Amino acid sequence: MSESARQMARELPDAPGCYLMKNREGTVIYVGKAKNLKRRVASYFLPNRNTKTAALVEKIDTIDYVITGNEYEALILENNLIKKYNPHYNILLKDGKSYPVIRITREAFPRVYKTRRIIQDGSRYYGPYPDGMRLEAYLQMVDDNYPLRHCSGPLKARKAPCLYYHIRKCSGPCIGAVSEKEYGSYIKEIESFLSGDDSSMLHQVEREMQKAAKELDFETAARKRDQLKALTVMQKNQMVQDFSSDSRDYAAIEMRSYLCTISIMQFRSGRLIGRALYRAECLGDDTETLFSFLVQYYSDGDTLPSEIFVSCDIDTALLSRYFNDELKAPVEISVPREGKHYRILRMASENASRDVEKRLREVDNTPALEELRQKLSLPSLPRHIEGFDIAQLSGKYTVASLIVFRDGNPSNKEYRHFSIKSLDGQIDDFQSMREAVGRRYQRLLNEGTAMPDLLMVDGGKGQVSAALDSLAALGLDFPVVGLAKEREEIVFPGERESLLLDHSDPALRVLIAVRDECHRFATSFNQRMRSREASFSLLESIDGIGPERSKRIMQRYGSVEAILSLSPEELAKGASIPRPVAERVLHKLSF
Repeated sequence: MSESARQMARELPDAPGCYLMKNREGTVIYVGKAKNLKRRVASYFLPNRNTKTAALVEKIDTIDYVITGNEYEALILENNLIKKYNPHYNILLKDGKSYPVIRITREAFPRVYKTRRIIQDGSRYYGPYPDGMRLEAYLQMVDDNYPLRHCSGPLKARKAPCLYYHIRKCSGPCIGAVSEKEYGSYIKEIESFLSGDDSSMLHQVEREMQKAAKELDFETAARKRDQLKALTVMQKNQMVQDFSSDSRDYAAIEMRSYLCTISIMQFRSGRLIGRALYRAECLGDDTETLFSFLVQYYSDGDTLPSEIFVSCDIDTALLSRYFNDELKAPVEISVPREGKHYRILRMASENASRDVEKRLREVDNTPALEELRQKLSLPSLPRHIEGFDIAQLSGKYTVASLIVFRDGNPSNKEYRHFSIKSLDGQIDDFQSMREAVGRRYQRLLNEGTAMPDLLMVDGGKGQVSAALDSLAALGLDFPVVGLAKEREEIVFPGERESLLLDHSDPALRVLIAVRDECHRFATSFNQRMRSREASFSLLESIDGIGPERSKRIMQRYGSVEAILSLSPEELAKGASIPRPVAERVLHKLSF
């Protein structure tokens, strides 16, 4: 970062607009919008900024800006600037965003094909279809059974037909070999099936499969079997894409370091018709990243639902205005805190979380580990790193999280939680650290398991000393460091001075990844404990459910989501409660 960039930030106006951050080569690396340019850009240079922001700031050389009349105008401009410059640190929606649909063109001799683009020209669209393989099998079945034209664009008269006609894959409308009425009958049969009005196609393919099997033509029978499966799936999911008011999307974002995954779940007519994951590498926070993603994702306006539920507190009013004014589509956007929409959104979050963790495991961190070994003067390459963090809420639900990194990547199966037992409601992070570290390594000693190459605790000298106390009591001696978040300062035991590394340093990035994962894991467990207590309260508010029954239900099923997956009969039997009470429970939890 140049000092001139910091000075430029100080000189920005107190006005709404967009800012463009550039590197030394003059390339735009980040574009953002703000209600107040001066306050927003100045926040990037605060001493307690997060790691991702610090990494971005170090690359800034100059800052340009454009003043707008209000924040809404800034949103429109930001979207256009992102499209123009493709900044490296903004989220960029690069891949196909929508599920494929089947298009039947509005022509005298229509074409039938897969597309992701909706054109309002009178064509008929069926879908969307989340299972691409089943869709391909269905289209292959159409190709096998209906001699439709394959040429693109408007039909042109020809003197001689193409190869498809000669191999009986096309009926030859270009040479007048088929009438518009006869060709239309093929289209009507296909539309009839796609509309769910006729199952004759299913029976036809089934008969062909059985016939091939009897004739010992197993290759054909297997192909027909696959077509039959595809048809069955297609029939269950038929829907003309009319984007009716009964349509909902759920968007959840999960970020680990610079890696980001956004999960989208689409519901139409009360059914889940598809889900998708979108990956990115960006340095914005989850709020601005999700907001920017949604603007790009729905920018064509064709696939907007009537409702969108999001996982973090974005500016829903501003985004709704954008959809309404620019795309002429009124959309209700909200952040659910409870109920069925919250539970569906949590499923989307879980999908995103698993994906981003998988991406972390795929990163080769060997060079970074070598940097870490050198910078910390470790005796060996830290292939096995363990990290601890403490989380609590006003002295309640104090927990420690233990996470394990192998070769610089998370090893989720080795993660552990420790409910702290020695505090009696007091707040004492040092004692919590002593207890968690002592319990962890006492167990490894008892099991004869190898100790880590490096132990990292979230905190400063106090947390490091607490961890060392427990290790000394067990007669253990291996490297321990702390990471103090204020300046990402690496803290050592004893008299050794703390180490400050550049935020882009690979060694520091490894420790930050460990610390962030510790914090996420501890906080999520803390939240689950609070959610579990809330579930008890919710159950006990239902007529017929007291403390004993609520305890029995939660011990057996563990979560509200698991309870909601049951039928009244299953819940009544499994929890030993009357059926009417089970029905009341399911009804109450569904809203």
